[in-house]
Amino acid sequence: MALKTATVLAFERKLDPSDALFFAGRWEARASDDAWQPIAVREKSVRGTISNRLKAKDQDPAKLDAAVENPNLQKVDVATLPNTTDTLRVSFTLRVLAGTGVPSACNNSEYRARLLAVVNRYAEEHGFDELAHRYAINLANGRFLWRNRIGAEQLEVRVAQLRDGALAQKWTFNSLAFSLRNFEVPSTDTANVDALAGVIANGFSGPQSVLLSVTAFVRIGTGQEVFPSQELFLNKEAGKKSKTLYSVSAVAGMHSQKIGNAIRTIDTWHPESEEFGPIAVEPYGSVTTLGKACRQPKSKQDFYSLLDNWILKDNAPEMSNQHFVVATLIRGGVFGDSGKE
Repeated sequence: MALKTATVLAFERKLDPSDALFFAGRWEARASDDAWQPIAVREKSVRGTISNRLKAKDQDPAKLDAAVENPNLQKVDVATLPNTTDTLRVSFTLRVLAGTGVPSACNNSEYRARLLAVVNRYAEEHGFDELAHRYAINLANGRFLWRNRIGAEQLEVRVAQLRDGALAQKWTFNSLAFSLRNFEVPSTDTANVDALAGVIANGFSGPQSVLLSVTAFVRIGTGQEVFPSQELFLNKEAGKKSKTLYSVSAVAGMHSQKIGNAIRTIDTWHPESEEFGPIAVEPYGSVTTLGKACRQPKSKQDFYSLLDNWILKDNAPEMSNQHFVVATLIRGGVFGDSGKE
């Protein structure tokens, strides 16, 4: 009887970041934990102008003049550095968990055995070095800062491995020396990236998980705006704030999901990598900011096509897509086949 995909098939994520918290201080005080103050989210009222695209019926000059005279008052959240500080500090922790490729739920024992055999063979032949290097570089280059990275005068990322609450080892990176378009490592940071990647790879292969503490210092100038995550409200009430920022216990913060998306932005194996560069590992290569799926099922480059060929037909994809499939298992998700057409 031919092997079929399990109808219940789920994987827990193996890279597990916390929310990131924002603090303010002076660049020269990076070594002093006591010199950093929490950044609060505050509300302000602004008068907006008409700038949206108008429909043909609204393009009458008299109507447009009337609309301009009508104030577009809005309440928005903002977060900024105080005028006495010039540097943003962003900190979070990251767990690297063992058990890559082991499903958290699978209702087909034959499929589970075949899946584990395939992932174990991948680990024996290639290890997790390639993936671990890319994750390490995305910590070192500060990709997780998103908009806060743009225009930085200076940017330093410090990564520490913690064991039983104590510092085990640490690395420091000059993040602006890294490119976000590729995974080349500056010669001055090669040893540190290799060491950090080795720790991450050991976390994936077990037997113990790894805990990392990540801290980024971004020198952007006194009083400059910083960019925490923005909350999404599906049913926004009229008159409410037009922009609400995320905070944790009154400290501006960034969602763990946004941190995780940046760390797993390692997919340069998709068909359109030359144009778009690295994208986050997603089953269909989806990039919401582009409104595009870079791994279409029609071209058999999506996760499900590659996984099914590999597991059910013993047709291993080329090396680059083997990395992609395993990286998607590290991402985690629910991948079962419902059996419904």
